[in-house]
Amino acid sequence: MTGEEPQFRQVGIIGMGYVGLTLAAAMARRGYEVHGVDTQAALLDTLSKGRPHVFEPGVEDVFQEWVGKRIFLSHELPDSGVDAAIICVSTPVGISGREPYLLNLAAAAEHIAKKCTPETLVVVRSTVPVGATRAVVLPRLVDAWGSARLAMAPERTIQGQALRELVELPQVVGGLDDESLRRGLALFGGLASQLVPVSGLETAELVKLVNNCHTDVIYSFGNEVARLTERLGLDPLEVIRATNVDYPRPDIAKPGYVGGGCLSKDPYLLLSAAEQAGHVPPLIKAAREVNEDLPVHVADRVIDLIGEPRGRRLLVLGWAYKGWPPTDDMRGTPIASMMPGFTRAGIEVLGHDPLVDGEVIRRYGGTPVDLAAGFASADAVLIITDHPEYRQLDVDRLLPGSGVRLVYDSWRVLEESRVTGHGVRYAGLGYEPEVAR
Repeated sequence: MTGEEPQFRQVGIIGMGYVGLTLAAAMARRGYEVHGVDTQAALLDTLSKGRPHVFEPGVEDVFQEWVGKRIFLSHELPDSGVDAAIICVSTPVGISGREPYLLNLAAAAEHIAKKCTPETLVVVRSTVPVGATRAVVLPRLVDAWGSARLAMAPERTIQGQALRELVELPQVVGGLDDESLRRGLALFGGLASQLVPVSGLETAELVKLVNNCHTDVIYSFGNEVARLTERLGLDPLEVIRATNVDYPRPDIAKPGYVGGGCLSKDPYLLLSAAEQAGHVPPLIKAAREVNEDLPVHVADRVIDLIGEPRGRRLLVLGWAYKGWPPTDDMRGTPIASMMPGFTRAGIEVLGHDPLVDGEVIRRYGGTPVDLAAGFASADAVLIITDHPEYRQLDVDRLLPGSGVRLVYDSWRVLEESRVTGHGVRYAGLGYEPEVAR
């Protein structure tokens, strides 16, 4: 271990999905020369023209300014190698069994081993089960080089605020050894304002999983409250607001859908590692089941509230997994779980989302429409996300003359009295007031 401060000028980012894309933009803004690597030719082509494939405020501006200057895109790292290679590949879980798929992680490690040297700092940024950095990445580097500098630094940003949070959030770094940790801290010290060194690779891996599993558990309790108030004929938002007012214990979360690339996957990564260690965390498992069941339950409630669903038209507002901060990300979207129920019931689904392309809506089984056409032809409306555009819906213009007789407002973004004032039934998560006679 030397006392000299490591210098990182050239950084390779393997995997230009959401995590790699935002990291590339943030590091380019900080002056790094970034080499983005991906296997998808079409994705590389659009990025090379300064057009990111996902919506994230600020990223497109960075790419348009720095592609070809500080940001270079290719299907492989440069032959001369890089000072640091950061793995940002996807680590999905299977649909059946929910087992982690780590072949992308292995392939990235093999590519780095081929293109770089033992002096290259290798960083795992992808979310992985505890132990995967040591078990999957390290052997491939050691087989090629004999030794390795390896760190784990999990990504913890929220979509819609990634470029700000990459700089402002504390950056957790764990290393294979002291020198790996020192280099990892030096690399991310050029990006983040606060560093949190931890004792090893596995601790850093678990930090990310614990963050997201805790969030999943918090949201699941709000959803449990909604399922209860639905049966009791009460208002979950009234209960939760009154519970939280000036009470010095942790706030209860509002009910809502829980999706995205992290919360719909990371609990299974933690459960997989836990099972291998001989323990299945019952709370984490139950929370994921509660949150995964919610979209299915809502679809069933909407079908029941429509009454005679066959042949009816349902306008679904919000196809991305969330509306605030706005995103076009479809990973873990509630509509994917809802559509089978609507199809079985014979409901035609119309779709609108301010950020999601019409072709994506078609791919998920809907017919894209604008707001005016959707309200004019629908029998019922289901608001799935709290996108700012939906908070501003002019129901006094859209409802008169339409055939809409039900508005299921999942996030309660509309004013109930304005909806019911047009003779339309209003409902939401855990909230189904009786229709006035």
